Amino acid sequence: MDRLKDKVALITGAAQGIGHATAHAFLNEGATVILSDLNETKCKAEADSLGDHASSIKLDVREPTDWQAAIDHILKTHSRLDILVNNAGITGFDPTPEANSPEPHDPEHATLESWRRVHHTNLDGTFLGCKHAITAMRRNPSTIGSIINIASRSGVVGIPRAAAYASSKAAIRNHTKSVALYCAEERLQIRCNAIQPAAIFTPMWEPMLGDGPDREANIAKFASGTPLNRFGTVEEVAALAVHLASDESAYTTGAEFNIDGGMLAGTAQPPSQVSDM
Repeated sequence: MDRLKDKVALITGAAQGIGHATAHAFLNEGATVILSDLNETKCKAEADSLGDHASSIKLDVREPTDWQAAIDHILKTHSRLDILVNNAGITGFDPTPEANSPEPHDPEHATLESWRRVHHTNLDGTFLGCKHAITAMRRNPSTIGSIINIASRSGVVGIPRAAAYASSKAAIRNHTKSVALYCAEERLQIRCNAIQPAAIFTPMWEPMLGDGPDREANIAKFASGTPLNRFGTVEEVAALAVHLASDESAYTTGAEFNIDGGMLAGTAQPPSQVSDM
């Protein structure tokens, strides 16, 4: 249980879902973990519940000054940053102060404002995280750094009615490779990889699943779209993040890891429909 012993990790969007599970997994492997989330109250409560090796920090990933302040605090408090998980992101379907109901996100009806809002969080936030993490990790020659960007299966295929989200995640895939190659050119011991989840059971699914008598049927309906015929768990994503954060993956950089129940592999037919050929 010491794969991340003595490492210091910053995780964005850590109050729930994949970020929260990753914080738990990192702590279980011996890391010191700093959690951040726009929901500062919930994030602090979660960090407080995780023990002495967890803390929370104010960080709006869209704001360069927040990133600089967060990195300065981490270096002052812990003297190093070894791991960054760029997990914070939005789909664009969440209500905003300007719109109480979700706006359209298809290529024809999406507004420029809603397009920019999704990219501002997902893509700009990832860019700023990589930028500041490289500078912080460079300061300590003994750091074997790992930047993990949470992309998505939606960044690999087209998503007709979530165009901004798909575009932002596709850009994250490409930026991951640019960061990896830049760090290699600079002869830095910093790796950058992307995790591409799909159909992971997180709070974002709750509005679609509901809490009434149809909930189980809704879960089965959505899960049937994956070859493994189930949702993935946040713990399964976190386990992959542990590997990429650890020195076990020291020769892995610029890579993409799909965790999608086989969705990107193609389609799976029931055994009765498979030819003996």
